[in-house]
Amino acid sequence: MSVASPESASQEDASTSAYAAWQKAVAGVLAKSRRVDVADLPVDAEHLLDAVTYDGVTVAPLYGVLDEQPEHPLPGVHPFVRGRDRTRDVNAGWTVSAKFGAGTSDPESINESILDGLNNGISGVWLSIGGSGLPVTGVARALDGVLLDLAPVVVDAGSDVAAAADAIFAVADSSSVEDRAAVDIRLGAAPLTARFAGVGSVNVDETVALAVLAEARPETVRAITVDGTVFHNAGASDTQEVGASVAAGLEYLRVLTAAGLTAEQALSQIEFRFAATDDQFQTIAKFRAARMVWARVAQVVGAPGAGGAPQHAVTSEAMMSQRDPWVNMLRTTLAAFGAGIGGADAVTVLPFDVALDGGAAGVSKTFAARIARNTQLLLLEESHLGRVLDPGAGSWYIEKLTDDLAEKAWEFTRTIESDGGYFAALESGSTAAAIANTKAQRDSDVAHRRTPLTGVNEFPNLAEAPIPPQPDATVARYGAAFEALRDRSDAYLLEQDARPLALLAPIGSVAEHNVRTTFAANLLASGGIHTENPGPLTTESIAEAVRSSGARVAVLCGTDKRYVDDARPAVLALRQAGIERVLLAGPEKIFGRLDADSGVDDGSRPDDFLTAKVDAVAVLTDLLDYLGA
Repeated sequence: MSVASPESASQEDASTSAYAAWQKAVAGVLAKSRRVDVADLPVDAEHLLDAVTYDGVTVAPLYGVLDEQPEHPLPGVHPFVRGRDRTRDVNAGWTVSAKFGAGTSDPESINESILDGLNNGISGVWLSIGGSGLPVTGVARALDGVLLDLAPVVVDAGSDVAAAADAIFAVADSSSVEDRAAVDIRLGAAPLTARFAGVGSVNVDETVALAVLAEARPETVRAITVDGTVFHNAGASDTQEVGASVAAGLEYLRVLTAAGLTAEQALSQIEFRFAATDDQFQTIAKFRAARMVWARVAQVVGAPGAGGAPQHAVTSEAMMSQRDPWVNMLRTTLAAFGAGIGGADAVTVLPFDVALDGGAAGVSKTFAARIARNTQLLLLEESHLGRVLDPGAGSWYIEKLTDDLAEKAWEFTRTIESDGGYFAALESGSTAAAIANTKAQRDSDVAHRRTPLTGVNEFPNLAEAPIPPQPDATVARYGAAFEALRDRSDAYLLEQDARPLALLAPIGSVAEHNVRTTFAANLLASGGIHTENPGPLTTESIAEAVRSSGARVAVLCGTDKRYVDDARPAVLALRQAGIERVLLAGPEKIFGRLDADSGVDDGSRPDDFLTAKVDAVAVLTDLLDYLGA
């Protein structure tokens, strides 16, 4: 039996007392903001400020010593929460990876790009082979001059992975590397996750044969990649991505051990690839939690020491925007930060214009690649993020979030297992259905602008030049619905030499209407609708403003107090001036009171109401339909 020391008991009492004082202060502020009595709020009123993630994890407004979790073991020790490699070079940090060969079949130019990247900070090569990329016959030329013992090579070859492996092994055999074990090769066979994504890959039997071959090689070779990004790109939450990936990893373990590999050997053939988003704390905790869950699997199969699978972080394609793509630089910086702090072994930052087919207009591929590379180099060489292993350790928030995500991910894995395993869950559609449900929740949050996307549903830039028609999306990008509206606006602009138009009709002083005119302009611009603001209007000046603009739609903007006296006359004046559809920036309940007072409908009621709570996608779609876009 342990007894707390007087000092620790005193500290706990002080923490409890401080927390109680904070609770009381929060209740006071909430009561004032909600215009209720403190006694009407629950005892734990601070939980009204809680946020719940798509994983069902509750994020509290404040974390303190009362939320402290047991300390996890050091890096390199099961369950590897704090990292899989305790001997990682802190001067180098994680592996700075970049992708080469996609959409390019010329080995000479690919080799030139690889060597340029390695000479300028890249420390890992991700090579696309087959399809429209580098032909298998060009692998040796593309890797000419690459020091394989210094730069890990990751292969992305789809159904050509066996031939690509032969080519890579031939290069390794012909190299002059003395320590062959220092050569790190990832063959990227991914039949299970490719099956979910509906893309070509080798079959499971070929993958097993490749893993057996890889196990016998003198180099450090992992044949299998569990590509969790396919779940993320379909709309999965963080724990769904991790949980489904772990379920796929379990299937690989089963077939590999059935083929004669030991549990340790089977575990040594698997690496994971996960998406990193601009939600930095979620990303940090996700990578830590993913290691914890996979370590649990290794423990169950009797090889806990082999449970430290490498993690390759790739900045999320789903978070990238086609509109105002320069903002993607900020998104990928946060994503790389989160992945690095979270302990990813390698990080690939995708070019900021990756969401645009062929890249952004006027932007060279070399520039986009250089920005992606330098994003990581700035984090490592100027911010020194690699100098400390697991710097988030001990943070009450990060530790609690890590444990919560691990629990939810393990729960999702167990759900897939209870459905009969990975294959059965794919066939039944249960995994896809769960992910689709999360996607629908996220789409709703984006549509209602509860989730802001800078440059897309918030602060859009209508001055951007129209973008060319894009191919059908294979990634469930967060801003796709708003960007589809912008596409309609672009088409209208090309046909009419002007964007769809709405007139802002401010009433009252600038101080009165400015908040709502700004809100309305921002909202309509997110759907590609240009607004004209003539400044404060009176019922007498409305006709001239309508005539000058040529608008068919108008948005009345003012304060609730101003609406009481001036809204009805302004709506009538707008209709009489030729406006066909009148919207009001404000809640409908205001006009509910006015209607009750008047008892008549004389055409002075707006056609719709714009508030921060509306489904913006639905409202803007309706407006574009009406305006003929």
